[in-house]
Amino acid sequence: MDGANLGYSYQLPSGGWNFKIRNALSQCSDIFSEFNKYIAPAYHHDRCERSVTMRLYSMHKREFVMVIVAFFACFGLAVFMGLAGPPITLTTEEKAHVNASETATGPYIMQTPPLSTYSQQLWVIAKLSTANTDDEIYDKSFQISVLIDGITVERKIDHVPIPEGGQNRTRHLKCERQVCEEIVIVHLGFLEYGRYIITVRFYGLESFHQRYTIKDLNFYFKRFNPAFTQVEIWFRLIFLFCTFAVTCWFGNSLKKYPVQDWSIEQKWVSILLPLLMLYNNPLFPTTFLMNSWFPGMVDALLQTSFLCAILMFWLCVYHGLRQNERRMLTFYLPKLLVVGSLWGAALTLATWLRCSELEDPTYNYVLDTSNYYGFKVFFFSVGGIYIVYLSLLILRAYSELRSMPYFDMRLRVLTLFVSIVVGVIAVVTVRQFGAGVLEDSFASRLSTHYRTSAQFMALYGLLNFYLYTMAYVYSPGVQQVYGQHSSITKDNPSFSMINDSDEEVIYGSDEESRRPLTRAPRNTDDSD
Repeated sequence: MDGANLGYSYQLPSGGWNFKIRNALSQCSDIFSEFNKYIAPAYHHDRCERSVTMRLYSMHKREFVMVIVAFFACFGLAVFMGLAGPPITLTTEEKAHVNASETATGPYIMQTPPLSTYSQQLWVIAKLSTANTDDEIYDKSFQISVLIDGITVERKIDHVPIPEGGQNRTRHLKCERQVCEEIVIVHLGFLEYGRYIITVRFYGLESFHQRYTIKDLNFYFKRFNPAFTQVEIWFRLIFLFCTFAVTCWFGNSLKKYPVQDWSIEQKWVSILLPLLMLYNNPLFPTTFLMNSWFPGMVDALLQTSFLCAILMFWLCVYHGLRQNERRMLTFYLPKLLVVGSLWGAALTLATWLRCSELEDPTYNYVLDTSNYYGFKVFFFSVGGIYIVYLSLLILRAYSELRSMPYFDMRLRVLTLFVSIVVGVIAVVTVRQFGAGVLEDSFASRLSTHYRTSAQFMALYGLLNFYLYTMAYVYSPGVQQVYGQHSSITKDNPSFSMINDSDEEVIYGSDEESRRPLTRAPRNTDDSD
């Protein structure tokens, strides 16, 4: 039997079904462990991308720390200048004066404070208080009627047309004890006249007045501060010039290399920098030169497009670092569907109120609850899908590339600045803007309050300085930066193969291109 079986024999495992299943699973695990190193790139694999050398590879620890310190210093300076700047909005209060018998009905005739194109928009807000002494919370539905007349430079009165459905709008009066919530009466998206005369009438508050007694009624005129508008114009212009200079420098540093040799980060930064110039909007001053809604719509479109381009950049880089074949259908299309849905929903939310209120100044999003909140639910749902998708790409990138020199550096740098950007935006949004972040440039709802220009400077400064830093880190470095015995090679093991970088292969010899990223150490003690 031994001769027939060539000295081998096979016995089925014994010990019951539990032992057999455990043994089979163990064998499968061993098989996958054996082939895992060939499936996922690891430190001993050949280079998975050959591209232009980035400055990141030649940066010493001290230089990298200085880059981070410079980023936070510029960002902190921008926030400090915002804190020292003027408040974003101005509010003027006017107490209503009518006969006691007309308190619940009006009419209330008011003249707005002097306005200019720098005031940008105008909100008319009503707030009343009652003589109620009960611990009662109540919600009363009533109607308002508004007439708007503009005063021209020649002191003539022009009637501002309001659609037929806007003559009687429904509002909700929510009160707790003596205090009632503020009510938006009118919102003018752009100001065509220097002053307005606004006439307001209430319908359906007579029974409420008889029971709770309306004690005080105040109207507030809220508009953008002209001083802040000037600050916004100047800083957008400064950021625009800085972005233009960085774009020219970055493009000039890459022009001597073929586009196909650029790394995925360099390609995306070269796209994001021109979009950043559009985000800073060189046409923004035309908003104050044209009595039209068009410049405001263009500004919303440019800002939304740039922010979605950054989201697309993060998805593509985290995925593209571990995948060289980036086909349109398999690589870009799923990301375009997710980010494109976000872009469409965000642009709709950003322009929905503006379009509706430009057509009808008495429009309120509460009146179109089903459609408006439907878009908000869709936006947050797609946003959740994006977060899950990005998280999976980050986890897979770290699990597959964390042991590869240079690629682990690219992952760490990218993740560091992504965390900074997301963290700062989340803190500013939650602490300052609240739930109104998606509504008409953060200022359509009364729950949104502005005290200084710090919010504007924080967001604009963060995104501009973020891309400036990325352009510096991903710009082409000097090919022969450090020698074989330089201090950076000795101090930092991550740079131990700096002269055999995967990014230098296209400019090196064919023999170097066949070397792995790391070499197996020689065993000098083995004499065999």
